[in-house]
Amino acid sequence: MMEMFIRATGNISPQKTFGHVPFLNEPVEYFTNRLSCIEPDYKNFIDAKMIRRMSRIIKMGVAAATECLQEANVEMPDAIITGTAYGCLEDTGIFLTKLVEQKEEMLTPTAFIQSTHNTVGAQVALMLHCHNYNNTFVHRGFSFESALLDAMMLLSENEAKNILVGSVDEITNTSHTIINRMGLYKQIPSSNFALFSSNTKGTIAGEGASFFLLSSEQSENNYAQLDALTTFYKPKNINEIENQISDFLNYRSTSIDEIDLLITGKNGDINGDKIYEEINETLFKNKPLINFKHLCGEYPTATGFALWLAANIIKTKTVPSIAGKISVDNKLKKILIYNHYQNIHHSLFLISAC
Repeated sequence: MMEMFIRATGNISPQKTFGHVPFLNEPVEYFTNRLSCIEPDYKNFIDAKMIRRMSRIIKMGVAAATECLQEANVEMPDAIITGTAYGCLEDTGIFLTKLVEQKEEMLTPTAFIQSTHNTVGAQVALMLHCHNYNNTFVHRGFSFESALLDAMMLLSENEAKNILVGSVDEITNTSHTIINRMGLYKQIPSSNFALFSSNTKGTIAGEGASFFLLSSEQSENNYAQLDALTTFYKPKNINEIENQISDFLNYRSTSIDEIDLLITGKNGDINGDKIYEEINETLFKNKPLINFKHLCGEYPTATGFALWLAANIIKTKTVPSIAGKISVDNKLKKILIYNHYQNIHHSLFLISAC
């Protein structure tokens, strides 16, 4: 299989991650069941006239993609691939609200046009005047994984050398209220730093925009190597999950002993977290383990934040204390990310040092 490298990143999240600031040195604490992104000054990345016509998620996606390309020193990617589960929720809400209030008459098309899921990828292409391959995947909890798999196939088939891949999802007042009614979020707001000690049902809502420049070329500036990625759907039990993980590692001729760090998608929900806890007691007993959703919250494409975290850990050879107080003896060569979204969409990433 062709080698694939993460050349650059751009990440807007509820933490101070944008602008390549010190790596999670100043973690932000929230006392709520909803984490919103810390947004930059968009005038540094987007023309002021365009900003007025963009919704929040479009601005986040465009800024994260622009930062990624600037770091990689790539003006024109060979492809732009995005993954999103919710799309542009704010514009969707605006359009549907006006649809009702104005009784389906005299509707402006702008909100409808910008409510489609591929708006972020399209807007990035318009700004770059990029006419290359452009695709958006809307596969719920597999949206970002599907985008990455598409990019990996393009690279392995020599259809492209530099591919911009990203994940974007937002939470709005309306969507948060609807999902909260389903009991998916914590009913008693508390600190996100204490998320894993609550022992109650539900998690905290999150959002983010994470972009990566995936390249087939080796470079001293690369963050990490993306070795493999796989997904599996609705496993029957913990045994099937363990078999999937073992098969995935065997396919890459990697033993569990070679894994220096495990990153899990633990999110504070007492039911969903049992899966991670059982695996930690069996397959990965005594392995260094950290979590990430207390930093970004839970959303279908949160694995974009996890991949950003893993890539930075390998590049800096450090694990931020807020992610987990562990000792890795400065030998971070292989990281495995395991995440599941509502125990339906399960995914595995294998990342290694270049």
